[in-house]
Amino acid sequence: MSRLTIPTTDRVTSVLDGLYAQVERRINASQQGICPTDMSAAFLSLCAAQSCGKCVPCRVGLPQMNNLMQEILNGDGSEETLTLLEKTANGVAVSADCTIGAGAAEIVLTSVKAFREDYQSHIQHGQCLTNGDAVPCVEMCPAHVDIPGYISLINEGRHRDAVRLICKDNPFPSACGLICEHPCEERCRRRMVDAPLNIRGLKRYAVVNGGDIEPPANMEKTGKRIAMIGGGPSSLTAAYFLSLMGHEVEVFEKRKHLGGMLRYGIPSYRLPRALLMRDIDMILKTGVKVHTEVNIGAGEALTFEKLAEDFDCVYIAIGAHTDKKMRIEGENARGVMSSVDFLRGIGDEIMPDLTGKKVVIVGGGNVAMDAARSCIRSGAEKVTIAYRRSRSDMPALVEEVDEAVEEGCELLAMMAPLRVETNDQDEVVAFHVQPQITGAIGSDGRPSVRKADADPIRIPCDLIITGIGQAIESEDFGAAGLPLKWDTIDASMTCEIEGKPGIFSGGDCVSGPSTVIRAIAAGKAAAANIDQYLGFDHKISFDFDIPNAKIWDREPCGRVNLTIREVAGRIDDFDHIENSMSDEEAAQESGRCLRCDHFGYGAFREGRQYAW
Repeated sequence: MSRLTIPTTDRVTSVLDGLYAQVERRINASQQGICPTDMSAAFLSLCAAQSCGKCVPCRVGLPQMNNLMQEILNGDGSEETLTLLEKTANGVAVSADCTIGAGAAEIVLTSVKAFREDYQSHIQHGQCLTNGDAVPCVEMCPAHVDIPGYISLINEGRHRDAVRLICKDNPFPSACGLICEHPCEERCRRRMVDAPLNIRGLKRYAVVNGGDIEPPANMEKTGKRIAMIGGGPSSLTAAYFLSLMGHEVEVFEKRKHLGGMLRYGIPSYRLPRALLMRDIDMILKTGVKVHTEVNIGAGEALTFEKLAEDFDCVYIAIGAHTDKKMRIEGENARGVMSSVDFLRGIGDEIMPDLTGKKVVIVGGGNVAMDAARSCIRSGAEKVTIAYRRSRSDMPALVEEVDEAVEEGCELLAMMAPLRVETNDQDEVVAFHVQPQITGAIGSDGRPSVRKADADPIRIPCDLIITGIGQAIESEDFGAAGLPLKWDTIDASMTCEIEGKPGIFSGGDCVSGPSTVIRAIAAGKAAAANIDQYLGFDHKISFDFDIPNAKIWDREPCGRVNLTIREVAGRIDDFDHIENSMSDEEAAQESGRCLRCDHFGYGAFREGRQYAW
């Protein structure tokens, strides 16, 4: 008889692997708003099924915790039940032989600590605090755009109506169709079948095929005047909706052009100026007045106090246009500049000539990637990206990093800034970095880093562009009496500022540097709350029908991903690099939508918000 055999995958193992994959897809598709206590109980049951049962804590403790959880969920529990659940979980966490049992107990302890009120609601009222009847993609979109609605319109070839429906909540359909970070795709229920819909790609297709969109007619004039400080996406979003509501809106922008970081932080190879201006022109057609190259602050011709006096309301949305410092030796040398300043020049169409120069980019975010790829297009001989964490921890979108490397950028991960080397004329000649080693996981979920036992590395260069973070120029507003939290304006989730009636603020200057869709969401919220503050209750809605859901089986189908221009053809210019879907691809991709606005939980609220 043979002593050993070659291991093979039997049918049971193969099917079980498939079931694990299904569970993983379902977890990935879990939307916000689902009962957290119920989900914690499900995770506990899964852990209990994985336990070998050899040690007493697992064999006895896990089933006992499961029973206590079910008592709470069934409305049969009490505060004593919850206390006993915590004590049991604590005991299992410290005494289980392996991570399966200890990890299961940690899930319970974490959930009780995080959603204790939900546990107590089950105990006292027999129900959870949240409801899971929201459509996942709509719930995940900060602006709550009607995603199933416009996808169904695309599927029927009604591209103009699709864009109009987007504009009900977001007046930047072109910009978001090209550069949105698409959080809506994170919990798409299509994950349960195969892969999430390419929602951003479909929006881009609708914009390309929908043509120029006229805004709806303005409502009756109210006689109220509102000032917008800043000409970025948050300010322009609020201006658009408030103008539609009948208010008189004026925008005061510091720079030559409107668009904020959409123009001054995102190069045209990602967001062509013509498409950005198409969105802005639609906004201005509502009657919004614009004042560019206007500085507001102490000692300027126009002060914040003057605006507050002349207008019924003021909305501050100035964006994050200042860089953060590395705080290392030599960073003030000639040849060191911030990515914000570098990209701002390109935004003003002052194109740099870096022919023959060696450039180091410091940072790992989208802004750093934009600067690096812009340097390639400006003729740089070599571009090196230095980032202090690992590549997988870079905050930039994965595709942004991959495309930067494809275009010729060298990526040095796990390298922390050490010092800038200069010559006798205080000009940059090299950048020194210190190798790092990964460490314990921090509170943000990312591994910390620390200095490795290795010698520093010298990188010869002519230019250093820093992209380690952005800051807010908020000092003048603080001097005017507005509350500040570090360098941001301290405003509520409704964009109101406590003790300052009629003064609102939102976007990056409140949240810190964030995404364009979050800035747009802040502008939408500000518009609704400013309108209410002024004594009105205007509603933004749409006046066309949404196609009915079609009933057919959704067979597994591959996701359509967008393609980009070949590297050799794109690195010598700033033309747009991304290709749109074809008609065939858009029809197939839009047909993959499961129509959660009609089927499942979405039907509980008729699936959509017709007005806000």
